[in-house]
Amino acid sequence: MRLGSIIVFIAFCSFTAYYIYEPIPEEIEERWKLMLTNSFFRTLSHLADLSELLGLKDYMGVMYIITLVENVVPVSDKHVKVTEERFDGVELFLYQPQQPASDAELRRAVVYLHGGGWCLGSSRMGPYDLLARKLVTDLNAVVVSVEYRLATAHPFPVPYEDVYRAVKHFLQKSVLAQYSVDPQRIAISGDSAGGNLAAAVSQQLQKEPGQQVQLKAQALIYPVLQALDLNTPSYQQNQDMPILPRTLMVRFWSEYFTRDKALFRAMMANTHNNRESSSLLKFANWSTFLPETYHGKYSYAAPPVAQSDGKTLSFADPRASPLLVPDAALRSLPKAYILTCEYDVLRDDGIMYVTRLRAAGVDVTHEHYEGGFHGALMFTVWPTDFLLARRMTENYVRWIKENL
Repeated sequence: MRLGSIIVFIAFCSFTAYYIYEPIPEEIEERWKLMLTNSFFRTLSHLADLSELLGLKDYMGVMYIITLVENVVPVSDKHVKVTEERFDGVELFLYQPQQPASDAELRRAVVYLHGGGWCLGSSRMGPYDLLARKLVTDLNAVVVSVEYRLATAHPFPVPYEDVYRAVKHFLQKSVLAQYSVDPQRIAISGDSAGGNLAAAVSQQLQKEPGQQVQLKAQALIYPVLQALDLNTPSYQQNQDMPILPRTLMVRFWSEYFTRDKALFRAMMANTHNNRESSSLLKFANWSTFLPETYHGKYSYAAPPVAQSDGKTLSFADPRASPLLVPDAALRSLPKAYILTCEYDVLRDDGIMYVTRLRAAGVDVTHEHYEGGFHGALMFTVWPTDFLLARRMTENYVRWIKENL
């Protein structure tokens, strides 16, 4: 009996180690912590697949557990005042210094948009709450953390429109005065899908003829920027990397637009373009906009173009894919900070945007983390706290402090 128990224990430990272990590149620090963290994500993804297959609950409905696990109730403390507001009907959390501003003092402001592939995530999650508080205390700033509605219940363009309405409301001079915000010192920022929304809103605002207050800066953290080519070198190199494997990113893209699984299958095969979208492929041509050092062993092959099926191609809409606008639409954009990670399927999206913005004359700071992985900035809460996340946060906040 004792020998049998030992054998069972050894077998269990061996299976656990086998399940947790992943061939993560040596350049990534705290590799075992990342393996352990990702084993939770992989397990949940497997359960989500099974649930959907059995007709119990859809995939994103199960994956939403990630959001619920990290949910907190943002409350005021001795340094930061937190209030729940609605700007033009859009729910958000507003963070301000507890110390009232003097009559002569005007503060910076940052509009922050959470990530989660447009289908997951919340401004109520602990890491976003901590980041907002840090921005308030380190910068003496007002932070607007937008709780936009999520797909699949609210597909594109609803998340974008929620953010745009909230930002437009905040940028009214009367509203800025209410919160003692300097109209000339406002930034928009976001990570992943939030970076996508931040880039899209930045583009739309500068096209508004009657817009009196414009953004001074945009800070995009490993943003997702285009849906036309899902076989860039970084999509191929990092297709099995934590925390965002290619399959999950493609699922996010497809479910942002529709619950029809046909689009997911087409996007997985990179055969979703047709003649209407093919004219925009030139804006996502990585052989042109990606420096050769990132080409690796991959050679460019333009995605195939299928016959039009008569459906609206939302993934070619610049509000969904901000990389796809012509050069003229980039020239008047605010200065930008773009963070990319080597081991991230979205690496090339961000780098191509850096290239195109600089060519259009925009002041861009590009911070690339050679040992970085997608989602790293949000791993700031025990037990998934990473040294990399601390460095990213400090560098990001420093840039805003120096440029806003």
